[in-house]
Amino acid sequence: MPYPPPPRTPSGPRRRTLLASAAGAALLVGCSSGSDDSDSGESTGGSPSVTERARTRAARDSRGIVERYDAVLAAYPTLAERLTPLREAAVRHVEAFGGTVATASPTASRPSPSATAPVSEKDALVELADAERTLADARAKALLEVPGELARLLASVAAAGAAHAYLLKEGAK
Repeated sequence: MPYPPPPRTPSGPRRRTLLASAAGAALLVGCSSGSDDSDSGESTGGSPSVTERARTRAARDSRGIVERYDAVLAAYPTLAERLTPLREAAVRHVEAFGGTVATASPTASRPSPSATAPVSEKDALVELADAERTLADARAKALLEVPGELARLLASVAAAGAAHAYLLKEGAK
């Protein structure tokens, strides 16, 4: 017994697909960076652009994480093997956003008064993990406010921060 022929499907896109594509194109045109200077990478009227402010904030936040690592490393030198690679990655994040960090060794540097180490090594690792996770979440939210290349950089650094948080949490177990 032969199978019945398949139902006839029209060739080409369906009407719903075309309407959805047209609506999507209209949204993309509305979201493109046209002549609006307030969201572009250019400065207007002497005030920093959205991109410059986001880049400065990201460098400052990464520098804060480096200071936290420095405080923990100064208080618990036994964690150096575990934390030094993560601290070095945080330093590279500062540099990627255009900031700078003192080149002194993490154990010899003086942590800022705001970055104090917790009572135990386990607490120190948990607090570092929480700080990394909070910063990664903030960067993920900031992606919506910045254009192309900076958004990609923020996404990459946010992913690295989430990985750091995971490694730190696992190290605290």
